[in-house]
Amino acid sequence: MSHYYDKDPKVASHKENFKYRYQQDELNLMTDSGVFSKGKIDYGSDLLLRTFLKEHPPGPSKTIIDVGCGYGPIGLMIAKVSPHHKVILLDVNHRALELAKENSEKNHIDNVVIQESDGLAEIPDDSADMIVTNPPIRAGKSVVHGILEDAYSKLKKDGELYVVIQKKQGMPSAKKKMEVVFGNVTTLTKDKGYYILKSKR
Repeated sequence: MSHYYDKDPKVASHKENFKYRYQQDELNLMTDSGVFSKGKIDYGSDLLLRTFLKEHPPGPSKTIIDVGCGYGPIGLMIAKVSPHHKVILLDVNHRALELAKENSEKNHIDNVVIQESDGLAEIPDDSADMIVTNPPIRAGKSVVHGILEDAYSKLKKDGELYVVIQKKQGMPSAKKKMEVVFGNVTTLTKDKGYYILKSKR
C-alpha cells in the first residue's frame, strides 16, 4: 500500500494539470498519482492559503516555511503573491518534491527553496518568521503533533504557526497541543468542518 507521505510512492505515474487562482494570480500546476490532492487543490489547503494571505498581505520580507508542501500549491502561491518573501517548501515524498520543482519553474517562481525534510528536521532553530502546514493526517497523530512541537523552536521570536485541520481528523487534540507548546492558540477561520489555527511564539 502506497501513501502520499511515503518517500517513494509505489503507484504508477499519471500526471494531470490544473490551474489554481487567488485573486489576480494564477498557477499552472502539475500533479500526479501518489501525491496529496491530485488534480485539484483540496478545500483545506485553499482555506489555509486564503486565510494566511488575508492576515499577511505583501509586506516586509519574511522567511516562510510550507511543511508537507506536496506539489506546492500553498507555498508557490504565497511566493507568487509576495515575491519579496523567501518560501521554503518541505516534503518527504520525492515525487511531490519533483512536481513542486517543476511547478516553480513552469510558473517562473524563483524565491523558493524546495527540499526534502522529514517534518521540520532540516530547518535550523530560530530561522522562520512563519510556518504554514496542512499536516499529513494519515501519517498519524505522532507525526502531526511532532510538526506542531518542532515548529516552536524553528520559529523566531514572535514567529507564527498556521495549521489547517478538520474537526473530525484531530482538530481538538491539535489545538490542545498548540496551546501547550506555544501557550496560545487562536481559531482564525472555521468552514465546512475545517479549522485554521494559529499560534505565536
